[in-house]
Amino acid sequence: MTLKLKTLDKPLKLLLAAYLFAITTGVSIGVLFIRHTTHMSTEGVIERFNGSLSDDDFEIREVYPKPLSELIITTHNHILGLSFVFFTVGLIFYFNSIIDGRWKIFLMVEPLISLLVSFSSIWLVRFYNPSFVYLTFISSFLMFASFYIMVAISLFEIIFIKKL
Repeated sequence: MTLKLKTLDKPLKLLLAAYLFAITTGVSIGVLFIRHTTHMSTEGVIERFNGSLSDDDFEIREVYPKPLSELIITTHNHILGLSFVFFTVGLIFYFNSIIDGRWKIFLMVEPLISLLVSFSSIWLVRFYNPSFVYLTFISSFLMFASFYIMVAISLFEIIFIKKL
């Protein structure tokens, strides 16, 4: 018999459900921070990394370009932290009995790929061309959509599907 979320003992289900709720809360607060700092707009993301535009040399910018050291530490922290988050959620999702095959593999691997693409594209926005913001938006959307789908399916099976 293959191990599935629905066949786990109640205490382990409770632990996994609590973990998924906690990790989703943390990720959602991060999304709220992005919304607060960028207004979820291409202009907001570009300004966040490239700084406010100013035609006047004497005008004080509202937002300064993100310094290299801050980009390095932000990239480092997010890739390490979110890799662990996506790995653990993907590992839990692996044991679901609702989605299988290629979709399961896609949902488990996609957030890790989009994580690398998202943070690479931020560097491209900052140092190469602001148009890479569209790549940031697409990869970030895929990353978070995959995460929330895996969490929702895992929680649904843990909470609502009973052992046969």
